[in-house]
Amino acid sequence: MGDSFDHGLRQTPGSATEQEEEQDPPFKPLTPEEAQVWRVRNPRMSPWRIVAAQAVLGGLCALVVGLFTHRGSAVWSALYGAGVVVLPGALLAFGMARQKQGADNPAALAVGFLFWELIKIALSVTLLVLAVRVVTDLSWTALLVAMVVCMKLGWLVLLWRRPRQR
Repeated sequence: MGDSFDHGLRQTPGSATEQEEEQDPPFKPLTPEEAQVWRVRNPRMSPWRIVAAQAVLGGLCALVVGLFTHRGSAVWSALYGAGVVVLPGALLAFGMARQKQGADNPAALAVGFLFWELIKIALSVTLLVLAVRVVTDLSWTALLVAMVVCMKLGWLVLLWRRPRQR
């Protein structure tokens, strides 16, 4: 009865799984020297750099909106839209920087990240809801354009890392 249960599930010599194992080299831990070289070639990126770049781009976006619309309310709307991205991002960076002090437990780090990400989302939604009351003569177009531009910059900053030295 045991043979009929696993019929066809056993791997035969020369099967795909065995061939994949032969192609993949075994895992080799890095020596301390190799790890140091890897760290030099792949430096950590500060989340504050991304937040700062988003703030600068948000200001530039508001300037461009002002040049095209000649309306102060559109400029304030664009600045507010940038703030909807930058302020929660700064809060997330602050929370994660505080959490790094107890970085011994990976599960705690993951839960902490999820907690701060939830706070970031809640703050973003709250700021969007308050936009109608805070910004007089709100321009949703300017606000949303600035938000999207600032959000997309977070991905582009990753490309700005200095080139790898070989």
